[in-house]
Amino acid sequence: MAPIKVHGIPLSTATQRVLATLYEKELEFELVPVDMKAGEHKKEPFLSLNPFGQIPAFEDGDLKLFESRAITKYIAHQYADKGTDLACGDTKQKAIIGVAIEVEAHQYDPIASKLSWELALKPVFGMVTDKAVVEENEAKLAKVLDIYESRLAHSKYLTCDCFTLADLHHLPTVQYLLGTEAKKLFDSRPHVSAWAADITARPAWCKVLALQKH
Repeated sequence: MAPIKVHGIPLSTATQRVLATLYEKELEFELVPVDMKAGEHKKEPFLSLNPFGQIPAFEDGDLKLFESRAITKYIAHQYADKGTDLACGDTKQKAIIGVAIEVEAHQYDPIASKLSWELALKPVFGMVTDKAVVEENEAKLAKVLDIYESRLAHSKYLTCDCFTLADLHHLPTVQYLLGTEAKKLFDSRPHVSAWAADITARPAWCKVLALQKH
């Protein structure tokens, strides 16, 4: 049995972040499905892994973690010598990556997650998309992507010419949004469009998408 276990489901954006990191690092792991419909994430034994009852939860031997971005940072640093170097550079470069990680979590993700829910996921669940919410958040996302466009004019990826955790953390929502009308916000910005095409074509990410088809 692999010492690394990820408790979650492949459709969960937070779980996808962790899976993509593990694949980039070429690490063996076990994906332990959590039955969300049965509310397994709100009961023991799952609550002993994450008392907040949210996926994913993560185990590496006797270490237990939750919060997807904390997990990806642990993997990137604990297994720095394996696979892709997701935290490249010196202390100053790592600090710049840290800023971009915070920007994704606080400026980009709240907007992108709302749009993913309204445009990609609600239709799957037979729910009606709220056009007012979409309009409001498309305008907000456009402003964030304008900042990304100017940044990506200077480097291939968000912080440098290397793919890092800052880019990886965007993958789940970028993938969802590229399959919706919000794709126009990416397509209309050539550097953002090239970046999105590049990161979503990575072999590790393709492995995450393949898990969703099982």
